[in-house]
Formats: sequence, C-alpha cells, structure tokens
Amino acid sequence: MKTQFIKSDSSILDRLYEVILQRKESPRPDSYVTSLFVRGPQKIHDKIAEESGELVEASQLANREGIIHETADLVFHILVLLGQWGIQPEEIYGELARRWGVSGIMEKESRKAGAQ
Repeated sequence: MKTQFIKSDSSILDRLYEVILQRKESPRPDSYVTSLFVRGPQKIHDKIAEESGELVEASQLANREGIIHETADLVFHILVLLGQWGIQPEEIYGELARRWGVSGIMEKESRKAGAQ
C-alpha cells in the first residue's frame, strides 16, 4: 500500500471528513469507519463519550502527548458523528464564526432565551 503525503494543517479535517463520507457511501469490510456506521449512532455516541473521558484523564495527568492523542481521537469520532447526520464541517465553522466576538456567557443566555 502506497503511503500518501498529508499536510499537517487544518485541511486534514476536511480531507478526513471526505474519507468518512466515502466509507458511508461505499462501505468497506476492512474499514473502522464502516464498522461504526454499521453499528449505528449509539456506537458513535459511546465512542465520543469514551474518547472525551480519555481526554479529560490525560489532562488531569498533565500528559501533553496523551492530550494530543486523545484530542485527535475525539475529533475523529466527532467527524464520524457529523458524517452520520450529513452535517458538513463548514456548518460547524459557520457556527463558530457566528459566535466570534460574542461573550460565551451572552451566547449561552441567547440560546436559553430562544428555547423558551
């Protein structure tokens, strides 16, 4: 198998998401992503919960390498979840841009007000 050069910048997220969607549309029996989609949303939820806990644990231990590793695992599984629901990463980028310059406290309050 030929190794492909992948840039280590933010474009990796978009490329990874493309591969996730490819696995969803054209499942491969040797694909971990395919296995997550086959097992359904609950398995993806479970993996996100697991990876979140591992990230917190690495942080509590002040384990820099562990934080990097577990963050990558969590981001990967979040991208699988987005793929499950057909949510493009650009939608997340747009939401983050919408919040830019808005106090986190004020943004949270606006969501509470909108829910009533």
